Amino acid sequence: MSIKENIEAIRAELEAELEKAENGKLVEELRQKVLGRKGTLTALRRMLGGLSAEERPAMGQLINEGCEKIGALLDARLEKLQALEREQKLKSETIDVTEPRELPRVGVPHPTTLALQEVVSALTGLGFDIVEGPEIELDHFNFELLNIPKNHPARDAQDTFYVDDNIVLRTHTSPVQARTMLSRKPPIRIACPGRVYRADEVDATHSPVFHQIEGLVIDKDVTMGDLKGTLDALFKKLYGDDVETRFRPSFSPFTEPSAEVDLTCISCRGKGCRMCKGTGWIEVLGCGMVNPKVLEMCGIDPHEYSGFAFGIGLERITMLRYGIKDMRLLYEGDERFLRQFR
Repeated sequence: MSIKENIEAIRAELEAELEKAENGKLVEELRQKVLGRKGTLTALRRMLGGLSAEERPAMGQLINEGCEKIGALLDARLEKLQALEREQKLKSETIDVTEPRELPRVGVPHPTTLALQEVVSALTGLGFDIVEGPEIELDHFNFELLNIPKNHPARDAQDTFYVDDNIVLRTHTSPVQARTMLSRKPPIRIACPGRVYRADEVDATHSPVFHQIEGLVIDKDVTMGDLKGTLDALFKKLYGDDVETRFRPSFSPFTEPSAEVDLTCISCRGKGCRMCKGTGWIEVLGCGMVNPKVLEMCGIDPHEYSGFAFGIGLERITMLRYGIKDMRLLYEGDERFLRQFR
Protein backbone atom coordinates (compact mmCIF):
# COMPACT_ATOMS: atom_id res chain seq x y z
CA MET A 1 0.00 0.00 0.00
CA SER A 2 1.39 3.40 -0.99
CA ILE A 3 1.98 6.24 1.47
CA LYS A 4 -1.01 8.11 0.01
CA GLU A 5 -3.26 5.08 0.46
CA ASN A 6 -2.00 4.66 4.04
CA ILE A 7 -2.83 8.29 4.84
CA GLU A 8 -6.37 7.93 3.46
CA ALA A 9 -6.89 4.70 5.42
CA ILE A 10 -5.64 6.30 8.65
CA ARG A 11 -7.91 9.30 8.09
CA ALA A 12 -10.98 7.15 7.38
CA GLU A 13 -10.38 5.02 10.46
CA LEU A 14 -9.87 8.15 12.60
CA GLU A 15 -13.12 9.76 11.43
CA ALA A 16 -15.04 6.63 12.39
CA GLU A 17 -13.47 6.54 15.85
CA LEU A 18 -13.99 10.29 16.39
CA GLU A 19 -17.72 9.86 15.88
CA LYS A 20 -17.73 7.42 18.78
CA ALA A 21 -15.59 9.61 21.07
CA GLU A 22 -17.79 11.02 23.86
CA ASN A 23 -15.31 13.23 25.71
CA GLY A 24 -12.13 15.20 25.29
CA LYS A 25 -10.02 12.52 26.98
CA LEU A 26 -10.84 9.99 24.22
CA VAL A 27 -10.03 12.56 21.54
CA GLU A 28 -6.59 13.15 23.06
CA GLU A 29 -5.97 9.40 23.17
CA LEU A 30 -6.76 9.21 19.42
CA ARG A 31 -4.38 12.14 18.81
CA GLN A 32 -1.56 10.20 20.44
CA LYS A 33 -2.52 7.04 18.52
CA VAL A 34 -2.19 8.81 15.18
CA LEU A 35 0.17 11.78 15.67
CA GLY A 36 2.17 10.75 18.75
CA ARG A 37 5.77 9.53 18.72
CA LYS A 38 4.57 5.98 18.09
CA GLY A 39 1.50 7.03 16.07
CA THR A 40 0.45 5.42 12.81
CA LEU A 41 0.94 8.60 10.79
CA THR A 42 4.32 9.26 12.39
CA ALA A 43 5.41 5.76 11.34
CA LEU A 44 4.90 6.69 7.69
CA ARG A 45 7.76 9.23 7.95
CA ARG A 46 10.15 6.34 8.48
CA MET A 47 9.17 4.99 5.07
CA LEU A 48 10.65 8.07 3.41
CA GLY A 49 14.14 6.60 3.85
CA GLY A 50 13.30 3.82 1.39
CA LEU A 51 12.27 6.22 -1.37
CA SER A 52 14.45 7.73 -4.08
CA ALA A 53 15.68 11.26 -3.77
CA GLU A 54 13.21 12.36 -6.45
CA GLU A 55 10.15 10.82 -4.69
CA ARG A 56 11.06 11.83 -1.15
CA PRO A 57 10.01 15.59 -1.28
CA ALA A 58 6.59 14.88 -2.76
CA MET A 59 5.85 12.08 -0.29
CA GLY A 60 7.10 14.18 2.63
CA GLN A 61 4.78 17.02 1.63
CA LEU A 62 1.90 14.53 1.32
CA ILE A 63 2.53 13.23 4.86
CA ASN A 64 2.69 16.81 6.25
CA GLU A 65 -0.61 17.70 4.59
CA GLY A 66 -2.14 14.52 6.01
CA CYS A 67 -0.94 15.50 9.51
CA GLU A 68 -2.51 18.97 9.17
CA LYS A 69 -5.87 17.62 7.98
CA ILE A 70 -6.02 14.94 10.67
CA GLY A 71 -4.99 17.50 13.33
CA ALA A 72 -7.81 19.76 12.15
CA LEU A 73 -10.30 16.86 12.45
CA LEU A 74 -9.15 16.19 16.00
CA ASP A 75 -9.34 19.86 17.01
CA ALA A 76 -12.83 20.25 15.52
CA ARG A 77 -14.15 17.19 17.36
CA LEU A 78 -12.50 18.31 20.61
CA GLU A 79 -14.01 21.80 20.37
CA LYS A 80 -17.45 20.35 19.68
CA LEU A 81 -17.24 18.03 22.68
CA GLN A 82 -16.02 20.84 24.96
CA ALA A 83 -18.91 23.05 23.83
CA LEU A 84 -21.35 20.24 24.65
CA GLU A 85 -19.73 19.76 28.08
CA ARG A 86 -20.01 23.48 28.83
CA GLU A 87 -23.63 23.51 27.77
CA GLN A 88 -24.47 20.52 29.95
CA LYS A 89 -22.61 22.04 32.92
CA LEU A 90 -24.42 25.36 32.57
CA LYS A 91 -27.72 23.54 32.28
CA SER A 92 -27.04 21.50 35.42
CA GLU A 93 -25.98 24.62 37.35
CA THR A 94 -28.88 26.78 36.26
CA ILE A 95 -30.73 28.32 39.21
CA ASP A 96 -34.42 29.02 38.96
CA VAL A 97 -34.66 32.31 40.85
CA THR A 98 -38.44 31.97 40.96
CA GLU A 99 -38.32 28.61 42.77
CA PRO A 100 -39.39 28.94 46.44
CA ARG A 101 -36.55 28.08 48.81
CA GLU A 102 -36.20 27.89 52.58
CA LEU A 103 -34.41 30.95 53.91
CA PRO A 104 -30.93 30.25 55.31
CA ARG A 105 -30.76 30.08 59.10
CA VAL A 106 -28.76 32.97 60.49
CA GLY A 107 -27.91 34.02 64.02
CA VAL A 108 -29.84 36.72 65.85
CA PRO A 109 -28.90 39.12 68.67
CA HIS A 110 -29.65 37.72 72.13
CA PRO A 111 -32.54 39.51 73.88
CA THR A 112 -30.20 40.51 76.72
CA THR A 113 -27.88 42.08 74.14
CA LEU A 114 -30.82 43.96 72.62
CA ALA A 115 -31.85 45.26 76.05
CA LEU A 116 -28.25 46.26 76.85
CA GLN A 117 -27.98 48.17 73.59
CA GLU A 118 -31.17 50.08 74.41
CA VAL A 119 -30.05 50.93 77.96
CA VAL A 120 -26.56 51.97 76.80
CA SER A 121 -28.07 54.11 74.04
CA ALA A 122 -30.37 55.83 76.55
CA LEU A 123 -27.56 56.45 79.07
CA THR A 124 -25.05 57.73 76.53
CA GLY A 125 -27.81 60.04 75.31
CA LEU A 126 -27.92 61.40 78.88
CA GLY A 127 -24.17 62.07 78.82
CA PHE A 128 -22.83 58.91 80.48
CA ASP A 129 -19.51 57.34 79.45
CA ILE A 130 -19.37 53.54 79.24
CA VAL A 131 -16.63 52.02 81.44
CA GLU A 132 -15.81 48.33 81.98
CA GLY A 133 -13.63 46.45 84.46
CA PRO A 134 -12.36 42.97 85.42
CA GLU A 135 -14.78 40.19 86.37
CA ILE A 136 -12.18 38.62 88.70
CA GLU A 137 -11.77 41.34 91.27
CA LEU A 138 -9.83 42.17 94.43
CA ASP A 139 -11.79 42.17 97.69
CA HIS A 140 -10.47 45.70 98.21
CA PHE A 141 -12.42 47.04 95.21
CA ASN A 142 -15.42 44.72 95.41
CA PHE A 143 -16.14 45.38 99.10
CA GLU A 144 -13.82 47.55 101.17
CA LEU A 145 -13.82 50.70 99.03
CA LEU A 146 -17.63 50.42 98.88
CA ASN A 147 -17.90 50.69 102.67
CA ILE A 148 -18.29 46.94 103.16
CA PRO A 149 -15.34 45.95 105.40
CA LYS A 150 -14.56 42.39 106.41
CA ASN A 151 -17.15 40.79 108.73
CA HIS A 152 -19.75 43.35 107.58
CA PRO A 153 -23.26 41.77 107.51
CA ALA A 154 -23.81 42.99 103.94
CA ARG A 155 -21.20 40.51 102.74
CA ASP A 156 -23.50 37.64 103.67
CA ALA A 157 -26.21 38.98 101.38
CA GLN A 158 -23.80 39.00 98.43
CA ASP A 159 -23.27 35.18 98.41
CA THR A 160 -19.79 35.64 97.04
CA PHE A 161 -17.65 33.22 95.00
CA TYR A 162 -14.17 33.45 96.57
CA VAL A 163 -11.03 32.51 94.63
CA ASP A 164 -9.03 33.09 97.80
CA ASP A 165 -9.26 35.46 100.79
CA ASN A 166 -8.44 38.51 98.67
CA ILE A 167 -9.78 37.60 95.20
CA VAL A 168 -13.45 37.16 94.27
CA LEU A 169 -15.71 36.89 91.27
CA ARG A 170 -17.25 40.35 91.38
CA THR A 171 -20.73 40.42 92.92
CA HIS A 172 -21.70 43.68 91.20
CA THR A 173 -20.17 46.18 88.76
CA SER A 174 -19.65 48.72 91.55
CA PRO A 175 -15.88 47.96 91.69
CA VAL A 176 -15.66 49.70 88.31
CA GLN A 177 -17.08 52.81 89.98
CA ALA A 178 -14.45 52.61 92.73
CA ARG A 179 -11.64 52.18 90.21
CA THR A 180 -12.94 55.14 88.21
CA MET A 181 -13.17 57.43 91.24
CA LEU A 182 -9.56 56.56 92.10
CA SER A 183 -8.32 57.27 88.56
CA ARG A 184 -10.45 60.29 87.55
CA LYS A 185 -11.19 63.65 89.02
CA PRO A 186 -14.79 64.88 89.18
CA PRO A 187 -17.00 65.58 87.37
CA ILE A 188 -17.67 61.89 86.71
CA ARG A 189 -20.64 60.50 84.80
CA ILE A 190 -20.23 56.82 83.94
CA ALA A 191 -22.25 53.65 83.32
CA CYS A 192 -20.69 50.24 84.01
CA PRO A 193 -22.24 47.21 82.24
CA GLY A 194 -20.99 43.67 82.77
CA ARG A 195 -21.39 40.11 83.99
CA VAL A 196 -21.55 39.49 87.75
CA TYR A 197 -21.56 36.37 89.95
CA ARG A 198 -23.35 35.32 93.12
CA ALA A 199 -23.73 31.91 94.75
CA ASP A 200 -27.46 31.89 94.18
CA GLU A 201 -30.00 29.22 93.25
CA VAL A 202 -31.29 28.76 89.72
CA ASP A 203 -35.00 29.41 89.24
CA ALA A 204 -37.36 31.64 87.27
CA THR A 205 -35.96 34.83 88.81
CA HIS A 206 -32.44 33.93 90.01
CA SER A 207 -29.16 32.81 88.48
CA PRO A 208 -25.57 32.52 89.78
CA VAL A 209 -24.42 34.44 86.68
CA PHE A 210 -26.28 37.53 85.49
CA HIS A 211 -25.67 41.06 84.20
CA GLN A 212 -25.83 44.53 85.71
CA ILE A 213 -25.41 48.04 84.43
CA GLU A 214 -24.66 50.61 87.11
CA GLY A 215 -24.55 54.37 86.87
CA LEU A 216 -22.46 56.86 88.84
CA VAL A 217 -22.50 60.67 88.83
CA ILE A 218 -20.06 62.72 90.95
CA ASP A 219 -20.03 66.52 90.79
CA LYS A 220 -20.67 69.59 92.88
CA ASP A 221 -24.20 70.07 94.25
CA VAL A 222 -25.59 66.74 92.99
CA THR A 223 -28.91 65.96 94.70
CA MET A 224 -31.51 63.24 95.04
CA GLY A 225 -33.63 65.28 92.63
CA ASP A 226 -30.93 64.84 89.96
CA LEU A 227 -31.07 61.09 90.57
CA LYS A 228 -34.83 60.93 90.16
CA GLY A 229 -34.72 63.14 87.06
CA THR A 230 -32.07 60.88 85.48
CA LEU A 231 -34.03 57.68 86.19
CA ASP A 232 -37.27 59.26 84.96
CA ALA A 233 -35.57 60.23 81.68
CA LEU A 234 -33.99 56.78 81.35
CA PHE A 235 -37.22 54.81 81.79
CA LYS A 236 -39.29 57.15 79.64
CA LYS A 237 -36.71 56.55 76.91
CA LEU A 238 -36.99 52.78 77.38
CA TYR A 239 -40.73 52.35 77.98
CA GLY A 240 -42.58 55.49 76.91
CA ASP A 241 -43.52 58.91 78.24
CA ASP A 242 -46.39 57.63 80.39
CA VAL A 243 -44.21 55.64 82.82
CA GLU A 244 -43.30 57.06 86.23
CA THR A 245 -40.87 56.14 89.00
CA ARG A 246 -41.56 55.80 92.71
CA PHE A 247 -38.87 55.86 95.41
CA ARG A 248 -39.08 53.79 98.63
CA PRO A 249 -36.56 54.09 101.51
CA SER A 250 -33.95 51.34 101.62
CA PHE A 251 -30.41 50.64 102.89
CA SER A 252 -27.06 50.12 101.21
CA PRO A 253 -23.52 50.59 102.62
CA PHE A 254 -22.51 52.23 99.33
CA THR A 255 -25.26 54.88 99.36
CA GLU A 256 -26.84 57.10 102.03
CA PRO A 257 -29.72 57.81 101.76
CA SER A 258 -30.73 54.76 99.69
CA ALA A 259 -33.91 53.87 97.85
CA GLU A 260 -35.63 51.10 95.95
CA VAL A 261 -37.23 52.32 92.73
CA ASP A 262 -40.57 51.12 91.39
CA LEU A 263 -41.70 51.66 87.83
CA THR A 264 -45.19 51.96 86.42
CA CYS A 265 -46.14 48.43 85.35
CA ILE A 266 -45.42 48.33 81.62
CA SER A 267 -47.94 45.53 81.15
CA CYS A 268 -51.05 47.24 82.54
CA ARG A 269 -49.70 50.82 82.59
CA GLY A 270 -50.55 51.16 86.30
CA LYS A 271 -54.05 49.69 86.24
CA GLY A 272 -53.12 46.50 88.09
CA CYS A 273 -52.46 43.04 86.64
CA ARG A 274 -50.87 39.65 87.46
CA MET A 275 -47.40 40.93 86.61
CA CYS A 276 -47.52 43.72 89.20
CA LYS A 277 -49.81 41.72 91.58
CA GLY A 278 -52.50 44.34 91.23
CA THR A 279 -50.37 47.21 92.55
CA GLY A 280 -49.65 48.94 89.24
CA TRP A 281 -45.91 49.11 90.16
CA ILE A 282 -42.87 46.89 89.51
CA GLU A 283 -39.60 47.07 91.44
CA VAL A 284 -36.71 47.67 89.03
CA LEU A 285 -33.55 48.84 90.82
CA GLY A 286 -31.76 50.17 93.88
CA CYS A 287 -30.10 53.57 94.08
CA GLY A 288 -29.09 56.42 96.37
CA MET A 289 -26.64 59.19 97.12
CA VAL A 290 -23.03 57.99 97.27
CA ASN A 291 -21.98 57.53 100.90
CA PRO A 292 -19.48 60.27 101.93
CA LYS A 293 -17.26 57.52 103.39
CA VAL A 294 -16.99 55.95 99.93
CA LEU A 295 -16.06 59.30 98.38
CA GLU A 296 -13.40 59.84 101.03
CA MET A 297 -11.91 56.34 100.62
CA CYS A 298 -11.71 56.91 96.85
CA GLY A 299 -9.87 60.20 97.24
CA ILE A 300 -12.78 62.60 96.63
CA ASP A 301 -13.54 65.39 99.12
CA PRO A 302 -17.14 64.74 100.36
CA HIS A 303 -17.40 68.36 101.53
CA GLU A 304 -16.89 69.62 97.99
CA TYR A 305 -18.51 66.88 95.91
CA SER A 306 -21.59 64.69 96.13
CA GLY A 307 -23.01 62.07 93.82
CA PHE A 308 -25.59 59.39 93.14
CA ALA A 309 -25.43 55.79 91.97
CA PHE A 310 -27.91 53.22 90.72
CA GLY A 311 -27.74 49.58 89.67
CA ILE A 312 -30.01 47.87 87.14
CA GLY A 313 -30.32 44.10 86.73
CA LEU A 314 -30.15 43.73 82.97
CA GLU A 315 -32.07 40.43 82.94
CA ARG A 316 -34.86 42.20 84.83
CA ILE A 317 -35.02 44.89 82.16
CA THR A 318 -34.94 42.25 79.40
CA MET A 319 -37.80 40.28 80.96
CA LEU A 320 -39.92 43.40 81.35
CA ARG A 321 -39.04 44.63 77.86
CA TYR A 322 -40.07 41.41 76.11
CA GLY A 323 -42.61 39.91 78.52
CA ILE A 324 -40.37 36.96 79.48
CA LYS A 325 -41.61 35.11 82.57
CA ASP A 326 -38.67 32.78 83.28
CA MET A 327 -35.03 33.99 83.46
CA ARG A 328 -33.74 30.50 82.59
CA LEU A 329 -34.94 30.99 79.02
CA LEU A 330 -32.21 33.59 78.58
CA TYR A 331 -29.45 31.03 79.26
CA GLU A 332 -30.68 27.76 77.78
CA GLY A 333 -29.84 28.58 74.14
CA ASP A 334 -33.14 27.18 72.83
CA GLU A 335 -33.33 28.22 69.16
CA ARG A 336 -37.14 28.22 69.25
CA PHE A 337 -36.99 30.91 71.91
CA LEU A 338 -34.12 32.95 70.43
CA ARG A 339 -35.55 32.90 66.90
CA GLN A 340 -38.42 35.11 68.09
CA PHE A 341 -36.00 38.04 68.35
CA ARG A 342 -35.05 38.00 64.68
